[in-house]
Amino acid sequence: MPATAHDLPPREATELLDAYSHAVMTVVERVAPSVVRVGDGRGSGSGVVIAPDGYVLTNAHVVERGDGARVGFADGRTAEARVVGRDPSSDLAVLRVAVDGLVAAELGDSDRLRVGQLVIAIGNPLGFQSTVTTGVVSALGRSLNGRDGRLIENVIQTDAALNPGNSGGPLVDTRGRVIGINTAVIAAAQGICFAIPSSTATVVAAALIRDGRVRRAHLGISAAPTPIGRALAAHLGLAVSEGVRVVEVAPGSPADRAGLRTGDILAFLDGSSLPSLSALQRVLSAERIDRRCAAVAIRRGERIGLTVVPQEAA
Repeated sequence: MPATAHDLPPREATELLDAYSHAVMTVVERVAPSVVRVGDGRGSGSGVVIAPDGYVLTNAHVVERGDGARVGFADGRTAEARVVGRDPSSDLAVLRVAVDGLVAAELGDSDRLRVGQLVIAIGNPLGFQSTVTTGVVSALGRSLNGRDGRLIENVIQTDAALNPGNSGGPLVDTRGRVIGINTAVIAAAQGICFAIPSSTATVVAAALIRDGRVRRAHLGISAAPTPIGRALAAHLGLAVSEGVRVVEVAPGSPADRAGLRTGDILAFLDGSSLPSLSALQRVLSAERIDRRCAAVAIRRGERIGLTVVPQEAA
């Protein structure tokens, strides 16, 4: 069993704690100049500069109304920012501000995170600027419901303390790389906080900067995950045991035109299995808008094949 600070002689314990403190201080010195305060007239949150020419990443709910926000920087300067785009489905937004001499934070690779890894949150909770908290990655692969009802996938759970105003601020690793954007706190719990992974933030930010929005496809259905059963899957020649059951089909939707019906179980779409709603959402990316996709479904115990053309979600 590894030794803890309590198990070590006083001098070694002090050195261990000093090394930990030094690591945190080094990260804060590196990242804090990139952390900003964001206000839109209805409250305030945090954000992080991701490009020296003025792009700032924050939460969509921090700037959910209006086309601009007031941004305050670590050096005391303030400026008006323009909302380049917001994506409620991932709770991310990008701002643009015309300020010189900005220091951009480095976006890290959240796919390499490990449970138990030390993380540091920097933000402006409850109006207290440049507040720092530390913790660990408590879990990976969590899902949260976005403001538009879509699942935000692969969310990071951490016990680094967050409070109102931390939203949109960075969660960083011990090398000062942003590996998440803090987004939510479970109010009735202690030490359960969530961050959007940098792997998602990188893709979403690029789309918002390029197009002002994130394009996604849709079928026009309500669905729920459901087991298929190994026996039925084997009988139908399907190498899956789970799918998504169609609960409702919107009239005139791509699913309706393709012949999908309430009660059908979608097993495959465009060659991808659908063991969950998250899997379906992953398949319905911008690349499949207006593209013919083969679907495999189960209807009353029988396998059927359909062709569906997803449309762009509003």
